[in-house]
Amino acid sequence: MAFMVKTMVGGQLKNLTGSLGGGEDKGDGDKSAAEAQGMSREEYEEYQKQLVEEKMERDAQFTQRKAERATLRSHFRDKYRLPKNETDESQIQMAGGDVELPRELAKMIAEDTEEEEERASVLGQLASLPGLDISSLKDKAQATLGDLKQSAEKCHIM
Repeated sequence: MAFMVKTMVGGQLKNLTGSLGGGEDKGDGDKSAAEAQGMSREEYEEYQKQLVEEKMERDAQFTQRKAERATLRSHFRDKYRLPKNETDESQIQMAGGDVELPRELAKMIAEDTEEEEERASVLGQLASLPGLDISSLKDKAQATLGDLKQSAEKCHIM
């Protein structure tokens, strides 16, 4: 952390003091990249290594996110029986082949699946009808069944 602050503030401070110095005229052509940044060679090499490592981490995270999205798309393609996409499969393979969905997305998919299964059932279809009260319908059906049982008991033929 101190290294980053030193590199950010140190270079600007040297530029400021260099322009205030007046009579000193340094040739910019003979400076190395480290000296231009206001760092020693070792600091500059360490800084460059950090930049490369950070870029690699960002690229790995980006590839992982792309693979997760591709997994989600392939899941929906399987679910709705759509044709497969080769780019999604290649993105999944680039990330290592075994990509899991984030927990939040997996939870959302599970909830959607449960809702669709519920709507696909007969009771789900009945519940979706406007103005239909399931509890009153159930009560009426039970009352009718009770009446049928009583009338069957009174029947002399059986």
